[in-house]
Amino acid sequence: MREYLLVFLVALSVTYLLTVLAREFALRTGAVAQVRDRDVHAEPIPYLGGLAMLGGLCAAYVVARELPFLGLRSEGFVFKDAGVVLLAGALVCAVGVIDDIFDLDALTKLGGQVLAAGLLVALGVRFYYFPGADGTQFALDDAQSALLTLLVVIGTMNAVNFVDGLDGLAAGVVGIGAAAFFLYCYTLADQNNLTLATTGALLSAALAGACAGFLPHNFHPARLFMGDSGSMLIGLVLSASALTLTGQFFGMPSTEGNSLFVTVLPVLLPIALLMVPMADLVLAVVRRTRAGRSPMSADKQHLHHRLLEIGHSQRRAVLIMWMWAFTIATGAVIVSLFDDPWVWWSLGSMLALTIALTFVLPKLHRPRKTGLGDTGLPENAAVEGRSDRSDDDPAGSEAVAAPPGESHP
Repeated sequence: MREYLLVFLVALSVTYLLTVLAREFALRTGAVAQVRDRDVHAEPIPYLGGLAMLGGLCAAYVVARELPFLGLRSEGFVFKDAGVVLLAGALVCAVGVIDDIFDLDALTKLGGQVLAAGLLVALGVRFYYFPGADGTQFALDDAQSALLTLLVVIGTMNAVNFVDGLDGLAAGVVGIGAAAFFLYCYTLADQNNLTLATTGALLSAALAGACAGFLPHNFHPARLFMGDSGSMLIGLVLSASALTLTGQFFGMPSTEGNSLFVTVLPVLLPIALLMVPMADLVLAVVRRTRAGRSPMSADKQHLHHRLLEIGHSQRRAVLIMWMWAFTIATGAVIVSLFDDPWVWWSLGSMLALTIALTFVLPKLHRPRKTGLGDTGLPENAAVEGRSDRSDDDPAGSEAVAAPPGESHP
């Protein structure tokens, strides 16, 4: 556990420090969220936070290779698979950087996502089988494995893009999901007396650290946005972490938890960890399709927009979304690992508290109304994302930004 904590801290520290360089590079290359008439942010905000996060992940990987337990006594596949994930992450991050600077079209970005996910499949990071509750295994052929892997990885990347709508929202939700997944990997290995050095645990610890290191620069009022380079990167790393389970826990480990959850968890885990953005993605597609519009068309009806409408401030809306992510992600992991009554009582209590804070708190304490109406946003506040393009590009980030606390060159 100490070595995983070190991996987390290295990713956090390096990401935090590199954001300064990423911001300067964004300003010099013009990767900046410009102010438009329909936007509410007051000043341009630079993108390319994903470069800092990629640097933090790579630094954590390099350090982990030299640690006594993770690097010197672990199996070679731990770092082989982790290296493949970082390579695919660097590829999709590069696509995001080009998009942040030159504004690629949605089809080109989707092509980059397919290429990165295809690289995972080609190099062996993919679904291999589904474990059954009775100890049997359902093996996937190459076509089934490739198709399911592409759907999960690309879906997760776009779900993170969709949730990237308020300062700190995407980084917080993914960081919570990564921490929950680390708990799952570590406990699963411990319960089955397997090695605690796994790719899933390594990647999730590093990803949680990278998100934590980025948040001080990204929480409202944001000084830097992760952009497509960051949202696609962390989405890929989170989903790919789950893929490594079926390749490294071959033989179906048993757990003390619910056998049904264990059976379907390899596929459902990325969805459970990102249930909030996944739900937002599905609702957006259904809403626009029913209205006879393109699923890629912009609107202001995302979940975070609705939280602002019912009376939450921007910061409080982000914290509420974090609570929903924490409740769903940790609930899915705990239920899959343990089958005691306290699990359901704890999950029910967390759910009740989250619902109460979501719907009751605005009635008890509403933010001051401003010239922007009853959204809880101050006049100079804004929503994070892609302000130089449509609000809702499924292969790109959201469209509004938050003003920094200081002026930018």
